[in-house]
Amino acid sequence: MSQITAPYRKEWALILGASSGFGGATAIGLARAGWDVFGVHLDRKATLPNVEAIIGEIERAGRTAVFLNANAADPDKRREFVDAIAEKTSQTGSRLTVLLHSLAFGSMKPYASANPAETIKEADMNMTLDVMAHSLVYWVRDLVAKELLARGSKIFAMTSAGGHRVWPTYGPVSASKAALEAHVRQLAVELSRHGIAANSIRAGVTDTPALRRIPGNEVMMKRALEMNPGGRLTTPEDVAQAIVALSTCPTTWITGNVIGVDGGEDLVG
Repeated sequence: MSQITAPYRKEWALILGASSGFGGATAIGLARAGWDVFGVHLDRKATLPNVEAIIGEIERAGRTAVFLNANAADPDKRREFVDAIAEKTSQTGSRLTVLLHSLAFGSMKPYASANPAETIKEADMNMTLDVMAHSLVYWVRDLVAKELLARGSKIFAMTSAGGHRVWPTYGPVSASKAALEAHVRQLAVELSRHGIAANSIRAGVTDTPALRRIPGNEVMMKRALEMNPGGRLTTPEDVAQAIVALSTCPTTWITGNVIGVDGGEDLVG
C-alpha cells in the first residue's frame, strides 16, 4: 500500500527533463509534498530503469505520475502533451501549479579553431539554444494559451554558473544558460499580472549525468569541492528542496531572479 506523505493538493507539476538529476529529484520531492507529476524525458532502453524508479517513488508517495518519453523540444509532441495535460486536469478537477525546465542536451565544441572541422556547426548551435533555452518559452506560451498555469503558479528553469563564466568547449551551453535567464526575466514581467512567478535556479557543481558529459568534468568537480564554503558538492536533492520550498510558499512576489542553490560556491569561485 502506498504511504501518503502529504495531503493531496489537487495540483500537478510538469517537469521537463524528469528522468535524472535535478528533474528526477524535484519530481520525487514535489510528489512527497503533495503534487502529482507530469514528466517529459528522452531516454533509450538502457536508462529507462531509472525512469521507472522515479515513477515508483512518486507512486509510493501516493501521487500519480504521467510520463512521456519524447523530445521536449519537438513542437508536435509538446502540443500533444499540453492537450493531454488539459484533459487530465479537467477530468480530475485539478490544476497545474509548477513548471520546471531542466533540459540538458546540447553540443559542446569550441567556437574557433585552426581546424574548422573541430568547431561548432550552425545547426548544433541552434539546436543547443532551442532545447536548453527557447523551449521554455514555447512550453509556457502553449500552457498559458490554454489557461493551464493557475494563478499562484511557479515556473523554474535550471541555469548554472556557466551562464556567466567560461569553460573550455562549454560556449554553446553557456550561451543557452544566458538566454534561458533572459527568457525567465521576460516571462516574470509578462506573467506578473497573472500572479505567476518565474525564476532561474542556479545550482552549484553537481555530479549528474549531464555534468558527466562535459569534457573536463573531473577537474570541475575537484575545483568546486575545494572551494565550496560548505565543503561538498551540490546535490540534486539540495535543488529539489529549494524548489519544493519555493513552490509551497504562497507568494509570487519572488520573481525574475537567479536564485543560487550552491552553498555559496558562486560567491568565492
